[in-house]
Amino acid sequence: MYVDIGNALDGDLGLAREDLDALDGRVADAHERIARGRADSEHGYAALNLPETCDPDAIRTAAAGFDPDHLLTVGIGGSALGAATLTDALGGDLDCRYLDNVDPVWVASILAGVDLSSTVVNVVSRSGTTAETLSNFLVVREAMEAAGVDWTERTVVTTGASGNLRAMADQHDLPALDVPDGVPGRFSALSTVGLFAAELAGADLDALLAGAAAEADRLAGSLYESPAYAYGATTYALAERGAVTNAVMPYAESLERFAEWFAQLWAESLGKDEHGQTPARALGATDQHSQLQLYRAGPADKLVTLVRPREADDVAIPETDLEGLSYLGGSSLGELLDAEFRATEASLAAAGRENVRVELDRVDEHGLGELLYGMEAATVLYGELAGVSTFTQPAVEWGKNAARGLLGGGDFPEADAVSEKRRLEVE
Repeated sequence: MYVDIGNALDGDLGLAREDLDALDGRVADAHERIARGRADSEHGYAALNLPETCDPDAIRTAAAGFDPDHLLTVGIGGSALGAATLTDALGGDLDCRYLDNVDPVWVASILAGVDLSSTVVNVVSRSGTTAETLSNFLVVREAMEAAGVDWTERTVVTTGASGNLRAMADQHDLPALDVPDGVPGRFSALSTVGLFAAELAGADLDALLAGAAAEADRLAGSLYESPAYAYGATTYALAERGAVTNAVMPYAESLERFAEWFAQLWAESLGKDEHGQTPARALGATDQHSQLQLYRAGPADKLVTLVRPREADDVAIPETDLEGLSYLGGSSLGELLDAEFRATEASLAAAGRENVRVELDRVDEHGLGELLYGMEAATVLYGELAGVSTFTQPAVEWGKNAARGLLGGGDFPEADAVSEKRRLEVE
């Protein structure tokens, strides 16, 4: 992973090179704390050990014997987004679908669009009690039974050491993968949680983990020596100066889901104690024709993170005699996309709007391993600098408890707040 922070300096928010130099001592201290956490496999920090601790052979064993046309991953949040990021980016012949919401119309349409007799279901929940995941799985299981499909022959469970899903896997002798201890869901893309789908889709797991390991080796006690820390420290410094939004804008359709994965990682990890940035998602070059107007000429309270591969397959643009378009003929779509990328970067910089460039060599397994690991490490560093509890999510848990209480799943005082909602309806 490559990070260029030059356009984050001397913009409207006033971050100077001297400010980063002064921050670098705190980066060194944070790096030492992260290293201790990794050495002791502390909760959360253990995620940064996955390039070494993840066992790809266990994943291959669970996937062995399946040759489906469709994969349904049933999970929510980190139990789905990492896998979706990998399979969307890497492509392949397998039709990968992700049941990560409980919109009934959408779920019904997904089930109607697959041949359940040629579908593998991977249900993912560490606790085995996630309401949305278990509800969707029960719907899928019933649909398979109605179609005359033996769901026990086509289901793989990814879960913790105990809970409802573990008991079900034991009862029906289902293939079961362990969710690693100490790894929060949003940091689990490079574990069994994210890699089963990638394996079934034909990805090279060794290359993914090697890319992550390469990025781990770049972690160092200075932001000027580590791309991940350069990104984490710079975003933190800009947030402290008023960059309340971080708009992540990949210039590759294959990385669109990456921006969604990043949004969960960034928001859920860092949005505490009035710290954090609101992640926005954009796609280059499409959103140059819409959101860029706001980023360049709206409030000066944003950072734009531009993400792209340095190399990609290309398509030539045919020659044309259409008036005013001759300059396009003989070039390529890749050259046009590159020009759009550099123009956006320059447009923001010329207006004093901070932006950071993040690049990977190619959108392949090694590059994705670097990118995902690098962004996870950047998140952890930002959390250390901000002094927040990066690996917890109390606000998320509050909402879960309120929903469970409303459904009769227990006595949760959070549910009482629902009836206290103020109303001002307009009809």
